[in-house]
Amino acid sequence: MAEKISVLFVCLGNICRSTMAEGVFQAMAKKEPYKDLVADIDSCGTGGYHIGEGPDDRTMSTLESHGITDYVHAARKVNASDFDKFDYIFAMDRANLSDLQRIQQRKSNNKAKVMLFGEYSGTGKAEVISDPYYGGQQGFEKAYEQATRFSTNFLKEVFPDVN
Repeated sequence: MAEKISVLFVCLGNICRSTMAEGVFQAMAKKEPYKDLVADIDSCGTGGYHIGEGPDDRTMSTLESHGITDYVHAARKVNASDFDKFDYIFAMDRANLSDLQRIQQRKSNNKAKVMLFGEYSGTGKAEVISDPYYGGQQGFEKAYEQATRFSTNFLKEVFPDVN
Protein backbone atom coordinates (compact mmCIF):
# COMPACT_ATOMS: atom_id res chain seq x y z
CA MET A 1 0.00 0.00 0.00
CA ALA A 2 1.19 3.51 -0.83
CA GLU A 3 2.42 5.77 1.96
CA LYS A 4 -0.06 8.44 3.05
CA ILE A 5 0.61 12.02 2.02
CA SER A 6 -0.35 15.41 3.47
CA VAL A 7 -1.21 18.46 1.38
CA LEU A 8 -1.54 22.19 2.14
CA PHE A 9 -3.05 24.70 -0.30
CA VAL A 10 -1.98 28.35 -0.02
CA CYS A 11 -3.25 31.64 -1.45
CA LEU A 12 -3.20 35.20 -0.12
CA GLY A 13 -6.20 35.45 2.19
CA ASN A 14 -7.37 31.82 2.56
CA ILE A 15 -11.00 32.48 1.66
CA CYS A 16 -11.19 31.91 -2.13
CA ARG A 17 -8.61 29.90 -4.09
CA SER A 18 -6.90 27.80 -1.43
CA THR A 19 -10.24 26.92 0.16
CA MET A 20 -11.62 26.00 -3.26
CA ALA A 21 -8.63 23.72 -3.87
CA GLU A 22 -8.88 22.21 -0.39
CA GLY A 23 -12.60 21.53 -0.76
CA VAL A 24 -12.14 19.89 -4.16
CA PHE A 25 -9.15 17.84 -3.01
CA GLN A 26 -10.90 16.72 0.19
CA ALA A 27 -13.88 15.52 -1.83
CA MET A 28 -11.61 13.50 -4.13
CA ALA A 29 -9.53 12.08 -1.28
CA LYS A 30 -12.65 10.83 0.54
CA LYS A 31 -13.56 8.57 -2.38
CA GLU A 32 -12.06 5.43 -3.85
CA PRO A 33 -9.43 4.85 -5.06
CA TYR A 34 -7.78 7.59 -2.95
CA LYS A 35 -9.63 7.00 0.31
CA ASP A 36 -7.11 6.27 3.09
CA LEU A 37 -4.14 7.56 1.03
CA VAL A 38 -4.19 11.17 2.22
CA ALA A 39 -3.45 11.85 5.88
CA ASP A 40 -3.93 15.62 6.22
CA ILE A 41 -5.46 18.27 3.97
CA ASP A 42 -5.58 21.94 4.91
CA SER A 43 -5.35 25.43 3.47
CA CYS A 44 -4.01 28.78 4.64
CA GLY A 45 -3.01 32.23 3.47
CA THR A 46 0.27 34.07 3.23
CA GLY A 47 -1.51 37.10 4.70
CA GLY A 48 -3.51 37.30 7.91
CA TYR A 49 -6.37 39.38 6.48
CA HIS A 50 -9.20 36.94 7.19
CA ILE A 51 -8.02 34.82 10.15
CA GLY A 52 -10.95 32.95 11.67
CA GLU A 53 -13.35 33.74 8.83
CA GLY A 54 -15.08 31.12 6.70
CA PRO A 55 -14.59 30.83 2.95
CA ASP A 56 -16.03 33.46 0.63
CA ASP A 57 -19.74 32.83 -0.09
CA ARG A 58 -18.94 32.46 -3.79
CA THR A 59 -16.41 29.73 -3.04
CA MET A 60 -19.00 27.89 -0.98
CA SER A 61 -21.76 28.28 -3.58
CA THR A 62 -19.41 27.04 -6.31
CA LEU A 63 -18.40 23.98 -4.27
CA GLU A 64 -22.05 23.30 -3.39
CA SER A 65 -23.17 23.59 -7.02
CA HIS A 66 -20.69 20.81 -7.80
CA GLY A 67 -21.95 18.55 -4.99
CA ILE A 68 -19.40 19.43 -2.30
CA THR A 69 -21.68 20.28 0.59
CA ASP A 70 -19.69 19.23 3.65
CA TYR A 71 -16.71 21.60 3.44
CA VAL A 72 -15.92 23.66 6.56
CA HIS A 73 -12.89 25.87 7.15
CA ALA A 74 -11.69 28.83 9.22
CA ALA A 75 -9.00 30.97 7.57
CA ARG A 76 -5.51 30.92 9.01
CA LYS A 77 -2.07 32.22 8.13
CA VAL A 78 0.78 29.92 7.11
CA ASN A 79 3.30 29.19 9.84
CA ALA A 80 6.77 27.65 9.96
CA SER A 81 5.52 24.35 11.40
CA ASP A 82 3.52 23.74 8.19
CA PHE A 83 6.80 22.99 6.41
CA ASP A 84 7.38 20.06 8.78
CA LYS A 85 3.80 18.83 8.86
CA PHE A 86 2.94 18.72 5.14
CA ASP A 87 4.57 16.74 2.33
CA TYR A 88 3.27 19.09 -0.37
CA ILE A 89 2.56 22.80 -0.10
CA PHE A 90 0.83 24.16 -3.19
CA ALA A 91 0.82 27.87 -4.01
CA MET A 92 -2.03 29.22 -6.12
CA ASP A 93 0.11 31.87 -7.86
CA ARG A 94 3.72 32.96 -8.22
CA ALA A 95 3.52 35.66 -5.53
CA ASN A 96 2.28 33.04 -3.05
CA LEU A 97 5.05 30.71 -4.18
CA SER A 98 7.69 33.39 -3.63
CA ASP A 99 6.35 34.12 -0.13
CA LEU A 100 6.37 30.42 0.75
CA GLN A 101 9.90 29.91 -0.57
CA ARG A 102 11.10 32.85 1.51
CA ILE A 103 9.60 31.30 4.66
CA GLN A 104 10.96 27.86 3.80
CA GLN A 105 14.50 29.21 3.32
CA ARG A 106 14.53 30.45 6.91
CA LYS A 107 13.69 26.97 8.16
CA SER A 108 16.20 24.19 7.66
CA ASN A 109 15.49 20.48 7.40
CA ASN A 110 11.82 20.55 6.50
CA LYS A 111 10.02 17.91 4.50
CA ALA A 112 7.63 20.02 2.42
CA LYS A 113 7.87 20.14 -1.34
CA VAL A 114 6.77 23.70 -2.15
CA MET A 115 5.50 24.35 -5.65
CA LEU A 116 2.90 25.99 -7.83
CA PHE A 117 -0.28 23.88 -7.82
CA GLY A 118 -0.59 24.65 -11.52
CA GLU A 119 2.48 22.51 -12.25
CA TYR A 120 -0.18 19.79 -12.45
CA SER A 121 -2.17 21.56 -15.17
CA GLY A 122 -1.78 18.67 -17.57
CA THR A 123 -1.04 21.09 -20.41
CA GLY A 124 2.75 20.97 -20.17
CA LYS A 125 2.75 24.56 -18.93
CA ALA A 126 2.32 25.73 -15.33
CA GLU A 127 -0.88 27.68 -14.67
CA VAL A 128 -1.79 30.05 -11.88
CA ILE A 129 -5.20 30.16 -10.28
CA SER A 130 -6.10 33.84 -10.56
CA ASP A 131 -7.72 35.48 -7.55
CA PRO A 132 -11.47 35.66 -8.25
CA TYR A 133 -12.21 37.86 -5.22
CA TYR A 134 -12.85 41.09 -7.15
CA GLY A 135 -14.45 39.42 -10.13
CA GLY A 136 -17.69 37.65 -10.80
CA GLN A 137 -18.88 34.09 -10.44
CA GLN A 138 -17.06 33.10 -13.64
CA GLY A 139 -13.71 33.47 -11.83
CA PHE A 140 -14.85 31.09 -9.11
CA GLU A 141 -16.01 28.56 -11.70
CA LYS A 142 -12.62 28.77 -13.43
CA ALA A 143 -10.86 28.28 -10.06
CA TYR A 144 -13.06 25.20 -9.45
CA GLU A 145 -12.22 23.77 -12.88
CA GLN A 146 -8.50 24.32 -12.35
CA ALA A 147 -8.55 22.89 -8.81
CA THR A 148 -10.35 19.80 -10.10
CA ARG A 149 -7.96 19.29 -13.02
CA PHE A 150 -4.82 19.94 -10.97
CA SER A 151 -6.00 17.65 -8.14
CA THR A 152 -6.82 14.85 -10.56
CA ASN A 153 -3.42 15.09 -12.25
CA PHE A 154 -1.55 15.33 -8.95
CA LEU A 155 -3.27 12.27 -7.47
CA LYS A 156 -2.61 10.25 -10.64
CA GLU A 157 1.07 11.18 -10.53
CA VAL A 158 1.58 10.55 -6.81
CA PHE A 159 -0.38 7.29 -6.82
CA PRO A 160 0.26 5.84 -10.30
CA ASP A 161 -0.54 2.29 -9.24
CA VAL A 162 -3.98 3.20 -7.89
CA ASN A 163 -6.85 2.75 -10.31
